[in-house]
Amino acid sequence: MKISILGAGNVGGTLGRGWARKGHDVFFGVPNPKDAKTQELFTTIGSKARAGTVAESAAASDVIVLATPWPVTQDAIKAAGSLADKILVDCTNPLKDDFSGLSLGFTTSGAEQIARWAKGAKVFKAFNQTGFKNMADPIFGGQRAVMFVCGDDDAHKPTVLNLASDIGFESIDAGSLAIARLLEPYGMLWIHLALVKGQGLDFAFSLLRH
Repeated sequence: MKISILGAGNVGGTLGRGWARKGHDVFFGVPNPKDAKTQELFTTIGSKARAGTVAESAAASDVIVLATPWPVTQDAIKAAGSLADKILVDCTNPLKDDFSGLSLGFTTSGAEQIARWAKGAKVFKAFNQTGFKNMADPIFGGQRAVMFVCGDDDAHKPTVLNLASDIGFESIDAGSLAIARLLEPYGMLWIHLALVKGQGLDFAFSLLRH
């Protein structure tokens, strides 16, 4: 697949590396495609990756992954241009500046706000529920970490579920986009345990079944 990733930080870069290893073409959309950080990222990915402006990247693929810090997310969506009929995978969490909690929740979610900003896009929530190190290696002693996906477009949801499975997660359909109201606090729980309660970055959640 051709996948555009808006943002080339820890999350975007890690997802890009994982998908490139599976043969997908990755196009990073960043404010300055020629900066040293982006060029250094390419050395870890190889020929399956390239970079351009946010608008160039968004126009080049049917699947767009939003891996931006929450405060600049609306600007990134504006810079992308029309996203009508695109699959838009939202990896963000609407964190407060001090990481103490979420700035949205309970009656709406960051993903639902993004759907309002990105008119006509097929918005899905995923990859917000764990840290980037676990996105690089989501296997723990033979057990796969879980990645929940939610969104309203059932026809295209398998594409997003497969992208999670491609990099090693057990991908689970969690329901409609409104379920992001649960998945974003769930992501906040992981952040709280990692940064406040001393669990570090090397743990993840999984589903256990009898």
